[in-house]
Amino acid sequence: MACRGTQPGTPTSRPASAALATVCVLAAVLCVGACDTTPEVHVPGPEAYPQRLSDWGVLRRDGDALILGRGVEPYEVNTPLFSDYALKLRTYYLPPGTAMTYRERGSFDFPVGSVISKTFFYPSRDGVARAVADWDGDAHRLDLDEYHLVETRLLVRQPQGWDALPYVWDGGDAYLRITGALRPLRIAVSGDVVDLPYVVPSRSECAGCHATDHSDGALQLIGLKARHLNRTYPGTSVNQLARWAEAGHLTGLGAAEAVPVNAVWDDPQAPLAERARAYLDSNCGHCHNAAGAADTSGLLLDAHVSSFRQLGVCKPPIAAGRGTGGRPFSVVPGEPDQSILVYRLETTDPATRMPETGRALRHREGVDLIREWVASLPGECV
Repeated sequence: MACRGTQPGTPTSRPASAALATVCVLAAVLCVGACDTTPEVHVPGPEAYPQRLSDWGVLRRDGDALILGRGVEPYEVNTPLFSDYALKLRTYYLPPGTAMTYRERGSFDFPVGSVISKTFFYPSRDGVARAVADWDGDAHRLDLDEYHLVETRLLVRQPQGWDALPYVWDGGDAYLRITGALRPLRIAVSGDVVDLPYVVPSRSECAGCHATDHSDGALQLIGLKARHLNRTYPGTSVNQLARWAEAGHLTGLGAAEAVPVNAVWDDPQAPLAERARAYLDSNCGHCHNAAGAADTSGLLLDAHVSSFRQLGVCKPPIAAGRGTGGRPFSVVPGEPDQSILVYRLETTDPATRMPETGRALRHREGVDLIREWVASLPGECV
């Protein structure tokens, strides 16, 4: 209904004016309700997972825009996992009236019914994806006419633990692909256009990273830890964790100075060693930790390790086979070209690259960082 004001000189009685005003207010209220396109989130049980991502209500595509569901909040991490230069929109959803619980070292504890999403996408022009360093994290300014959506991964907190679900984008929606998918892309990296066999992991392959404690094999969160999340909230100057606590989404947060923090890997103002350790923590630490799948290697790369030997300095390989690249030690101080760690990060050979899954390309900037760090280390191996 269109409500127009009275034209000058038109006689109108007060009761008629009041009635018209009432109708206009009512029409405005109805329009707000009818025009609200915010999806409602639905979290079904494992026996009823929907085939379409939009049926969750966590996010959906509306033309060239992504619409987040009611109660869905974006978040960012200090140093992300490299995934073939894909950009990522990260969100969390908490059931109304609930909150996550702070932990200093491990992943935050989330209530049953929580949903974590991570959407992978690329800037794209003329059918070619482009490798860019980052984006501003604002989902409301994400013009999908300029970006190519590839996949959205969900982690759903059920009574028995976390479930992993891969959804692959095809047109206006994404569809559940339990067995994963292959999405060939063309991508421009540092001026070169290369073929990228982009692999969407299967549901079972998600455990390769998310089963961070191989003693029980349960899926765990990786990025939702204090050290990764202690940063400004996207698009603001407010600390992300403080904002969550103020909103009632996070309980148990202590004094700001007591909260651990990882460096931003590409921040030139941060110390080199802190940036390198943050990169290794995010890209390798989920397996290379004291309880992880790679603990038998003796190479521990998570943020809590302080021993140079455990970090690989002058440590001979245990069972790397040809994965050594013919190099004698995991890390040779001052000699990146003699270090197995650098070789495993550089190679794109599926049999020897690290991480084993989640990448097909070499992260040139990340490798350069680790090479610079290794070159800066003092001492020698004898």
